[in-house]
Amino acid sequence: YVMNTSDTGIMGRNLSNVSLVLATLAAMGHRKSQVVDYAGGYGFLVRLLRDVGIDALWADPYSENLVARGFEYQTEARPAALVTAFEAFEHFVSPTDEMEKMLAIAPNVLLTTNVIATPAPSPNDWWYYGLEHGQHIGFYRVQTLKYLADKFGLQLLTDGISTHFFCQEKYSYRVWYAFRKLARRMPK
Repeated sequence: YVMNTSDTGIMGRNLSNVSLVLATLAAMGHRKSQVVDYAGGYGFLVRLLRDVGIDALWADPYSENLVARGFEYQTEARPAALVTAFEAFEHFVSPTDEMEKMLAIAPNVLLTTNVIATPAPSPNDWWYYGLEHGQHIGFYRVQTLKYLADKFGLQLLTDGISTHFFCQEKYSYRVWYAFRKLARRMPK
C-alpha cells in the first residue's frame, strides 16, 4: 500500500505541484516538452498535468497506476525534458542510484523533500520523520543535495526548504523563482 493513512495532503500537493511543474518548464523554455513523473504513485499528477496540456507520463516501480492508465513511460519513448519525484527522495535507500535512473530518462530532475535542520531535530520535534509510518528513511541538507548535483555535473536550484531543481543547463534562480511565484497566482 503506497499511500499511508497519515498522508492527508496528497491531493493538495498534487494540485500545487502542477503549477510547480509548469513554472519549471516555463523557466526552462520547454513548455511543450515531455515530463515523466518518476514517483508517479497512483497517477494523480500525470492526469492533472495532461489536463492542462502537458505531455506527462507515469513511472513508479512501487505503485499501481490507477488514474493515468495508458500514459505509462516506456524506455523507448521520446526523450523527456524533465523528471519529477515529489515526496519520494526521503523513501529512497540509495538516492544516488535513483538519481542515475532518473537522469537516464531526462537531463533535469525536479523534486521535493524537506531539508533537515542543523542540528537535526529530535524525533518528537519534527513531523517529517514520519514516525507513525516509518517510510521516511533519508533526510537531506542543502549541502547533500549540492553534493549530488556536483556528482552528476548538474546545477542545483533550491529554495532551501523543500523544492529542488537539478538541471543540466544553467538556469536562473531568479527566473525560476519568478515563474513559481507567478504560477501560484495563475496556476495554468
